[in-house]
Amino acid sequence: MGNTENTFLTAENIPSAVRSAADLSVVIPAFNEEKGIGRTVAEVRESLSKLPLDFEIIVVDDGSSDGTRAAAEKSGAKVISHEENRGYGAALKQGIMAGTSTYVAIIDADGTYPANDIPKMLAIANTADMVVAARDTGMTNVPLIRRPAKFILNKFANFLAQRKIPDLNSGLRVIRRTSLMRFLFLLPSGFSFTTTITLCMICSELTVKYVPIDYRRRIGRSSMKATDFFNFLLLVLRAIVLFNPLRVFLPVGAVLFVLGVVKLVYDVFTVENLSESAVLGVLGAIMIWTFGLLADMISRLNLRR
Repeated sequence: MGNTENTFLTAENIPSAVRSAADLSVVIPAFNEEKGIGRTVAEVRESLSKLPLDFEIIVVDDGSSDGTRAAAEKSGAKVISHEENRGYGAALKQGIMAGTSTYVAIIDADGTYPANDIPKMLAIANTADMVVAARDTGMTNVPLIRRPAKFILNKFANFLAQRKIPDLNSGLRVIRRTSLMRFLFLLPSGFSFTTTITLCMICSELTVKYVPIDYRRRIGRSSMKATDFFNFLLLVLRAIVLFNPLRVFLPVGAVLFVLGVVKLVYDVFTVENLSESAVLGVLGAIMIWTFGLLADMISRLNLRR
């Protein structure tokens, strides 16, 4: 919208594809964020207004019961409203589908993520499929009650994905639309949207880059629930089984196999009789490994399409 040079993004280093019409859509999902949405939209507009690109700001009011919609409309953003709360992921998908831009940025409405980092992330997106704002490892400004769950979830995801993931579910990212649309049908309607797109990209060997940011205290109250942690764990398992099933089936089969062999050795040298549990352990391991190989072949065939 402007042609002023920027430290991170100028007409020379901005990707050529981004200089086309419909350069960037910034999607902001909002549920009862009356206090923060206006400030967030203003910060996004200010950070992008000096860049050599056309952008749009799309706020998806996800069935708010406060004045979120009115505040979003007053801010000058394009507003899409849900009559009822459909979920964080559903709001993001609605906003993504409403645009036709080359790149999509998502940011939370609660003021925790610095919108002034979007230009830097957009410049890096020239050589990446997704650029993620990584919150500091010390989890500054993340509520204490959520830190243990986030730590466990990240370690679990790192193990299954076989890669260190600096921030699994950051709410600020810039994504190439063509890469995002490959997985849109897989992405859930809840808070696990960001976790899923991270695993989809990484397990598909697409380029994901991270940019450290200063995470701020949120404006208003969080709508996340304690039970969401278990949903996240299940989601990580499902995503890994979809893209790299052997990472799940091989360890599970190995545990059963070791238990079966240990019981077999115990039976032979102690009771001198082979027990059913020893046989079941070994056979169970073989069956799980077989299922894993079949799942791996199906996964590879689907990913080639």
